[in-house]
Amino acid sequence: MSQPPASSLPTQASLPAVAADGMATRPPQGSWTGLWVLLTLLLGVGLTLLLHHQQRARQQAADRAAMHELADKNFAALQARLSSSELLMRAVQTLFIASDEVTEDDFAHFYENLRPRELFPSLVALAYAERETRPDGEHYITRRVQPRAGNERLLGLDIRGQARNMAALVAARDSDQSSLSAPFELVQTNAAGQHILGVTLRLPIYSEGTPPVSASERSARLVGSIAASFRVSEWVGSAFSTDALQRLHVEVSDVTAAPQPLFDSQPAAAIAGGDFTRDLHYGGRVWRVAMRYRPQPEPTFGWSQSLLPSGLLVTLLLALLVWSVAGTQRRAVELGWRMSRRYRESEERFRALNELLPALVVLADAVGGRVTYANQASRDRLGESLIGRELPEMFDDVAVRRWLRDPPGEEVSRLDALLRNERGERFWASVSIARVELDSVSKLLMVAADITEQRQLNERLSHQASHDALTELYNRREFERRLAQTMAAVAAGAPAAALLYIDLDQFKLINDTSGHMAGDQLLTQLAMVMREQLARHDVLARLGGDEFGVLLPNVATRDAAEAIAEQLRRRIDGYVFMWEQRSYSISASVGGVLIDQPGMHLHELFAQADTACYMAKELGRNRVHFYSEHDDETARRRSEMEWANRLRWAAEEGRLLLTYQELTPLVAHAGDGVRIELLLRFRDDNGRLVVPGAFMPAAERYGLMPVIDRWVIETALSHFDQLHPAGAALQLATINLSGASVEDDALADRIIELLALHRVDPSRVCFEITETVAVRHLSQVARFMQRLRTAGCKMALDDFGAGMSSFGYLKNLPVDIIKIDGSFIRDMLDDPVSYAMVRAATDIGHQIGLTVVAEWVTSEAVMQALRELGVDLAQGFSLHMPELVPFQRG
Repeated sequence: MSQPPASSLPTQASLPAVAADGMATRPPQGSWTGLWVLLTLLLGVGLTLLLHHQQRARQQAADRAAMHELADKNFAALQARLSSSELLMRAVQTLFIASDEVTEDDFAHFYENLRPRELFPSLVALAYAERETRPDGEHYITRRVQPRAGNERLLGLDIRGQARNMAALVAARDSDQSSLSAPFELVQTNAAGQHILGVTLRLPIYSEGTPPVSASERSARLVGSIAASFRVSEWVGSAFSTDALQRLHVEVSDVTAAPQPLFDSQPAAAIAGGDFTRDLHYGGRVWRVAMRYRPQPEPTFGWSQSLLPSGLLVTLLLALLVWSVAGTQRRAVELGWRMSRRYRESEERFRALNELLPALVVLADAVGGRVTYANQASRDRLGESLIGRELPEMFDDVAVRRWLRDPPGEEVSRLDALLRNERGERFWASVSIARVELDSVSKLLMVAADITEQRQLNERLSHQASHDALTELYNRREFERRLAQTMAAVAAGAPAAALLYIDLDQFKLINDTSGHMAGDQLLTQLAMVMREQLARHDVLARLGGDEFGVLLPNVATRDAAEAIAEQLRRRIDGYVFMWEQRSYSISASVGGVLIDQPGMHLHELFAQADTACYMAKELGRNRVHFYSEHDDETARRRSEMEWANRLRWAAEEGRLLLTYQELTPLVAHAGDGVRIELLLRFRDDNGRLVVPGAFMPAAERYGLMPVIDRWVIETALSHFDQLHPAGAALQLATINLSGASVEDDALADRIIELLALHRVDPSRVCFEITETVAVRHLSQVARFMQRLRTAGCKMALDDFGAGMSSFGYLKNLPVDIIKIDGSFIRDMLDDPVSYAMVRAATDIGHQIGLTVVAEWVTSEAVMQALRELGVDLAQGFSLHMPELVPFQRG
């Protein structure tokens, strides 16, 4: 842009005096410079020392606050130690309340399971004293003691002979609360033979019945008392942390009556008053906890902690700054003079550079908008006669022209606008306009860049992002966006709409016979045909492959939507596609969904449309079918399709799980080894386990069973010794196979390969096939079984008898185990025919050397009947509920 004229530059009178050679004269050096430097140093050092002193004072205050907090925490820890001890006593009390008579073995087992010394190393003994009434009064004789080692002298001890211990017993009896004794010498001794100073914590044991409510009733129903004795100094001292004992002098005394010391962390020193003194009331006793902060070394401040070094450094730097200001001022005046001499030279260079800029630079009067300057790029793009034209007239947008004639302030306005040159040609430009002041005159400065090609590219990209490249229809993403807008409008009260899902019936045939070019041409032609049948506001999109979507807004009723869908179907059905002297008849299956309720989700709507389209194909193709919630078959198909979609990724997402169910031996020759059957489960989004009956029909219908079976086989064999808690002792694990898997000739070889890879003994693995699968594919199943039996695996026939087939085919199948169908087992005690079937299957199975297993065993009576018939093994939920295999638990 142009620079201000020379008249606006500073005059020579405003600059420092210059010498004869044109250089600025050196300004006089002030005599006050040294004084200012000295004052700066003194003030800086004084402020630094003051801050250093305040820092140390804050640190000391923080240390005392931390010590007081430490004392509070350890006082609370002592209270928690007493509460934990009471919980121990409550556990012992529960043992005696729950049992009519606690034997010595019961008490010993309880003590071993509780392991109280792990939590309380200061515990001396747990004891129970039994109340005995004698002519001379009541006595409390110690009958139970744990641990026995070191506490033998307690057995038979009469508590009445220990006044302080007896006082705690009476207090606990009358209050039904834990009671703490005063310190006294226990009958036990330490390694040196000296008596241990300790205390006892007591709780009463009352006779059976409702809890006593008065002191007299408690005294009458008391049958005994339990006690825990502690080495009092260790018991109290263990409550304090190592940090507290290092930094505090702690002294605990029993001050209920006469003060008695309980614990002193520094016996050689005395606590006079203490910095922390508090009374602890517990179990009828009052303990005084006194703590004094032990003298700590005076904290030292290193260079990294103190403000002193940095403060002195800042002071020094500030003094140097003051020293340099005088010289800097002189040099600045000199530099200013030199720059003023070069200003004209710089202005000419800037003007030349401005002319070479590729951007359009235009300067115009703020009032009237007359152009006063334009660089070379502006003259080339907007016309050589640009100077003198009005800037607003270059814009097509009326609002922009109005703004330029009365711009609001000095802010910069940025916009994309259509500019027009002197020949009337239009182009897009990114424009920035700002108000500037030059020589006290308000100007408008416009800088613009031609973005026509960029706009065209963006428009093409935007079109490609929302349209299908082949048919030029909307793509799935844009269709979903418009569908979501329509659903929101319906939810807000707009008339109902409809979604149509169109799937061509013969598209794969045309692709296979005439090639993909023919298929692409067919899709393009059908897009035009369908577009002709729809109204301007209807939305047609290609969703992928040979699938199209139609959005019909404002159809109001289902009948209207069905009429449009039927019109589309008939038009497609009547269309004949010609390709290379071949003609093809085209038809389509149309699924529809009425959008007439708020709260529907986009994925749910597509699933319903897809289900309706699937039903149209199931009902014979070339028809329209609208989704209905009351259509049981549609709902079932939709559920199966949803399960199929979930099962395709179930293994990768970790949703497939294995459980095991144990088989129970019924006869002696069956053996005692662990035998299990592996059962499949699916974990849903809420973490619940779904049984196979919910998803197996979908897997079978959509051909997913071979994939699932292979996952089960590979997972089981790669973790074989982790299928059951028995580990390597597992005798036999049974894996179920579907009919689709048995038809795969390569599966048997893959199983043998996995057995060798994971070093699994084939005799420990059994594969199970249902009777109906075996009968339907008898020869193929026989070859499959024989291949695996030759490798050493066992084979089982499941649901035996369900198909009511002849027993004769058993001679032709290489089977080791037959599993009698559960429907016969369930009814065998009430139905003579079921009983006869079970007996016949057992007899024939044993005659040809097979192991016989009964399923669905529900009671002991059924098990007894099966034993009498000689059935080898039983299986059922009443015998063992399936459990997750160990390696999948988490």
